[in-house]
Amino acid sequence: MVAVRPAAITPQPAPEPAEGDDVLPRHVAIIMDGNRRWARARGLSEAEGHAAGVEAIRPIVRRAVERGIAVLSLYAFSRENWGRPDPEVRTLLELMGSTIRDETPELVREGVRVRVLGRLEELPTGTRRAIEEAVATSIGGDRLVLNVAFNYSGRTELVDATRRIVEAGLPASRIDEDVFEGYLYTAGQPEPDLVIRTGGDQRLSNFLIWQSAYAEFYFSERFWPDFDPAAFDLALDDFATRSRRFGR
Repeated sequence: MVAVRPAAITPQPAPEPAEGDDVLPRHVAIIMDGNRRWARARGLSEAEGHAAGVEAIRPIVRRAVERGIAVLSLYAFSRENWGRPDPEVRTLLELMGSTIRDETPELVREGVRVRVLGRLEELPTGTRRAIEEAVATSIGGDRLVLNVAFNYSGRTELVDATRRIVEAGLPASRIDEDVFEGYLYTAGQPEPDLVIRTGGDQRLSNFLIWQSAYAEFYFSERFWPDFDPAAFDLALDDFATRSRRFGR
C-alpha cells in the first residue's frame, strides 16, 4: 500500500535569527540514537530508555523555537524498527501516541506546526489518530515546522514518490529534480542544512537520503536522552564555522 501524498507545505521564510545568531541552519534534522544503550548503562529497562528519550524531545523543540530554526525533523521510528521485539515496538508506539496527545496543546501555544513523514496508514489506529489530530490542530503554527519521521524509510520515500509520479501520468521528459522533490514527503520544505546524530555512530540510517545530499553532519557521542539544549547549541555553533561550497 502506498501512502497518500502529504499536502505540500507552503514555503515559509525562515524566522529572523535571534540576537547573536549570525549563521543558523534553516532546517535541522536529528537522528535520535542511543536510548537503549543509555538505559543499559544505568541498569534500566529498554522501555525506560525510550521514555527518557521521549522526554528529551521537549527541551530540544523549545530550544529550536528560541533559536529561530524554521524546520526541525526528528527520526522517531523507522520502518526497520518493526523488526525489534514486539514488546519494544508496542512501547514505542504507545509512547509516541500518548506523548503527541499530551504535548500538542503546548506545541500549538509555541507556534509549532506538526508534520509527519512516513507511511501513516500502516500504524495502529490509536497512534495514527493521535498523529492526525496533532497535525490538524497545529496547522496554524508559524514559528517552527516539526517533522516527525514515524514509520519512515528514506528508500520507501523514494519509491512512494516514484509511484505517485507514475500515477500522475507525467512523461519522462517532464521529470527533473525539482519535479521529483515535489512528490517527496517534505515537498515545499527547505532541505536539511544540518543533520545531527547522537549516540556515537556515524551514518544516515536511511534518513532523508535525498534531502541530505548537501547537508552538514554533526556526530555527538552523547546518547539521545543526554542530548540537552546546551549540546544542541554546540551543534549549531559548529555549523556556523562550516564553509558550505555546494560543489563549487
